[in-house]
Amino acid sequence: MTTASAFHFESLVWDWPIAVYLFLIGISAGLVVLAVLMRQYVPNSATSTSTIMRTTLVLAPTTIILGLLILIFHLTRPWTFWKLMFHYSPTSVMSMGVMLFQVYMAVLVVWLAKIYEQELIGLQQKWLPKLTILPRVLGWLSRVMRGLDIAMLVLAVLLGAYTGFLLSALKSYPFLNNPILPALFLFSGISSGLAVSLLAIALRYRQNIHNPETAFLHRVESFVVWLEIFLLAAFFVGLALGDDGKLRSLVAALGGGFWTWWFWLGVVGIGFIIPLALKKWQQKGSQAFRVFVVSGASLIGVFFLRFFVLYAGQLTVA
Repeated sequence: MTTASAFHFESLVWDWPIAVYLFLIGISAGLVVLAVLMRQYVPNSATSTSTIMRTTLVLAPTTIILGLLILIFHLTRPWTFWKLMFHYSPTSVMSMGVMLFQVYMAVLVVWLAKIYEQELIGLQQKWLPKLTILPRVLGWLSRVMRGLDIAMLVLAVLLGAYTGFLLSALKSYPFLNNPILPALFLFSGISSGLAVSLLAIALRYRQNIHNPETAFLHRVESFVVWLEIFLLAAFFVGLALGDDGKLRSLVAALGGGFWTWWFWLGVVGIGFIIPLALKKWQQKGSQAFRVFVVSGASLIGVFFLRFFVLYAGQLTVA
């Protein structure tokens, strides 16, 4: 398969904008998962001034909005997207996803508003002094904040896994119709959230990147990366032990050609080998450059993984 035909073939239904959409959704879910976990395990560092919380404030809603815009404009009739927001079908993965997005965004706005309560009240008193209901509502949320944290974590996990469910629901593609895919996409999304958070810390502190936030991220990172590798291996083992259609899809994806090189060089080489090989080198130094190299490679690897699964998964039809 040539590079020119690798992105255009007969069985292709979902192309590169969907891969970008899946990547952006994973970042949002990953950032929120990390932010909630930090609030539970390192509460003294999880203030409104922390880098992780600020990154979540900016990127968690932004990546969701950008991802949905990409999805809307990718529709055959994008001007009818509003119908999906009000007409739900329990048998449609896409419809259930729209409902999940709506609930996720609503809870995310409330959750972030409570975390940035003082800043929000300051803006309210400056620009809308008569809107006194806002401080009262935010004050009431203090009583349910733990429940709100749990709800936000559950929704972020569901959103991260949903990107995998969306593809695994394509039963005509044996490569994609794999129960491991939701878990793989969830943890690769958390991996992208880790990379983005570390890059944000490096940009903010430059020459002194070691702090409690960095230590927390590195503790989570080791578990997530190795679990991601295990899930990826389990994904391929499931294909190898599956029926004829799954075996054919595995051979088409990894038996040689463009997407085979994409996987080994991009996903494995850049996404796993470089970060693991340079991990100690990164942690020994305090320069931002080391974080840019390692975390940047990890983020690129997640991006390549989304493209690989989407395109290689559509090479073979049952």
